[in-house]
Amino acid sequence: MTKEEALDKARNDLAHRLNTDASKIGQPSVEDADFPDMALGAAEDDEMSGMMMTRGWRIRLSVGGREYEYRADKNQVRLYQYKGKNYRL
Repeated sequence: MTKEEALDKARNDLAHRLNTDASKIGQPSVEDADFPDMALGAAEDDEMSGMMMTRGWRIRLSVGGREYEYRADKNQVRLYQYKGKNYRL
């Protein structure tokens, strides 16, 4: 998956979760990041993850003045701390 594909997947997921149009979602930033494990530092409850530094992207999207963080690499996209939980898409 490319950075652009990960961004599209994150934008569409957030639009679905918030029941809004994807065009209303702002993109404050997409930056390269190193994460502490293969779950991108965003493991779901009771998920085991390999402890290996993983290179990916931190995607920050905004809607209505609130910011949401996604984490992605070439294999996966994860929503970080949405309502206190992490989600693997």
